[in-house]
Amino acid sequence: MTLPLSILDLATIGKEQTAAESLAGSVAMAQSAEELGYRRVWYAEHHNMSSIASSATSVLIAHVAAHTESIRLGAGGIMLPNHSPLTIAEQFGTLETLHPGRIDLGLGRAPGSDQNTMRALRRDPMAADSFPQDVLELQGYLTGPTRIQGVEATPGKGTNVPLYILGSSLFGARLAAQLGLPYAFASHFAPAALQDAVALYRREFHPSAQLDAPHVIAGVNVIAADSASEAQEMLRATKRARVSLFFGGGGREFTDDEADMVLDSPQGQHVSQMMTYSAVGTPDVVLEYLDSFSRHADADELIVAHQSPGTAARLRSVELLAQAAGLVRA
Repeated sequence: MTLPLSILDLATIGKEQTAAESLAGSVAMAQSAEELGYRRVWYAEHHNMSSIASSATSVLIAHVAAHTESIRLGAGGIMLPNHSPLTIAEQFGTLETLHPGRIDLGLGRAPGSDQNTMRALRRDPMAADSFPQDVLELQGYLTGPTRIQGVEATPGKGTNVPLYILGSSLFGARLAAQLGLPYAFASHFAPAALQDAVALYRREFHPSAQLDAPHVIAGVNVIAADSASEAQEMLRATKRARVSLFFGGGGREFTDDEADMVLDSPQGQHVSQMMTYSAVGTPDVVLEYLDSFSRHADADELIVAHQSPGTAARLRSVELLAQAAGLVRA
C-alpha cells in the first residue's frame, strides 16, 4: 500500500460483552495501531445503540490518548447538530491542549439516532439546516477570529484543531470543497454516491489556511484472517449482528438461523448493500482489494473498519493488514 491506512474503531459491544470490555478493547486497538504504523484512529458518535460504546466520543478519545503516545486520535465524527459549536470547541480544544498535535475533529450533520433519541438529546429537528454556519462558528473558536463577538473557547482558541467534513452525499462533498477542508466519505456503510461525491469535491475544491490541496479519506470494511474460510465465517457473523442491530426493535435477539433468513430476504439485502466495499480474506487478498478500492475511490487515505467479531479477532485483523501493507512500526 502506498496510501496511509487509518482505523475507524466502532467500539462494538459484542454478545456477552460489557461496555467496559469494549472500551478496553478500543485502548488495545489504538495501542496496536500506534505500534504497527497506522496513521490515526477515529471514533464515531452514536446514541441509544446497545452495541456501540462511543456515544461520549470526546471522553473516549481522552481515555485512549492517555494510554497511547503518538498516534493521532479523533472523531469520525461528531454529529455537530447535536451540540453547540462552542461546547465542541471547548472539548476538542481541551483534548489538543492535553495531547498536542494528536487530535482530529471530523464533523457530520446526520442525527446518529432516531427521533425519540433526538428528543432525549434536546436536539432541534431543524438543527442540520445550519450545519455549514455551525462549522464556520466552530472553526472560528479554534483558529480565530471568533464569529460571535466577545465569546472565546478556553481551552480552544489558537489550538487549530484540524477539521474534517464527513459525509455520504454530494452535500458534504460540496461543503468540504467550499471550505477547503479534508473530506471523509462513509463508504464503509453508505457506498452509493462515493465516486460522484469525490469527483465533485476534487473539482470544486478551494484551498484554505488548513489545506492547500484536496484530501479524500475513504471508508472501507476489512476482515483479515489467517484463512479464507475463517474470514468468510467472520463476515457472516458480522452480517448477523447487523440484523439484530437494524431489525431487532425492543431488544430482540435473532438466532443464527433467523438472522440468515432475514439476510436472504429482500429486506436483508440492505445489510449486504451497506457492506459493498469490504475486503475479506487472507492478508494478500485484503491488500489486493484495498489497492483496487483506493483507485476506485480516488482516495488519498483509507480508513478501515475492522469488522471481525470479538476483540481478539479485530486485533488480529489489524496486525495482519499492517504486515501485508508494509506499515512501519513506531
